[in-house]
Amino acid sequence: MKLSFIIPAWNEELLIGATILSIQHAAVNENHEIIVADDASDDRTSEIAKELGATVVLCNNRQIGLTRNDGAAVATGDIYIFVDADTLVSEAVVLETVEAIKNGAIAGGSFPTFEGELPLLAKVLTPMLRVMFRFLRVAAGAYMFCTPESFENAGRFDAKYFAAEEVHLSNKLHKFGKYKTIKARVTTSGRKFRTHSSLEILVTLILVTIPGIRSIKKRKNLWYGPRK
Repeated sequence: MKLSFIIPAWNEELLIGATILSIQHAAVNENHEIIVADDASDDRTSEIAKELGATVVLCNNRQIGLTRNDGAAVATGDIYIFVDADTLVSEAVVLETVEAIKNGAIAGGSFPTFEGELPLLAKVLTPMLRVMFRFLRVAAGAYMFCTPESFENAGRFDAKYFAAEEVHLSNKLHKFGKYKTIKARVTTSGRKFRTHSSLEILVTLILVTIPGIRSIKKRKNLWYGPRK
């Protein structure tokens, strides 16, 4: 079984190396490939990815869902694993992902642990969100996986969503088979909590639960925005 790790990236020279190295270590015993979809970065993101042996796909979308789609377009694996460029993957996460697919799941995800100091509201909200995401059977964007067949059947990431596209794709994937939230957790950057208020992030999460909502397009700076 071959794993395709697909990393969307925009100006991630500070973190992309650690993400790729964590995947290489975590999947050392698995047949795998790492694809970095570089969405018009103007830093050394692509160079670092190439130096570490990743395949680089150049695109210019300014939209994370479409960027993920561009990475998936060249993937050759039996499992597509979408990993954010600021996320560290462990061997336990990879093993549980493979086990989930072998046991009949067609998709799933890992709710992340956030690194760094978080605001009080974020500390209160994240455990609640973890329970909610597991109950609703939807993925957090930091780590999501699915079979190529289910990905195509679900119509890939929807171009009309500029954030929380993984939530909407998760809901579509439910039609095609079993969804599994794995117990092992990736570690992702807490930088969004340092550049946006917890209230703003909470409002965004509420908005994306409304079917057909379009105002999420105004929130694209959650991904293409300042980093700390």
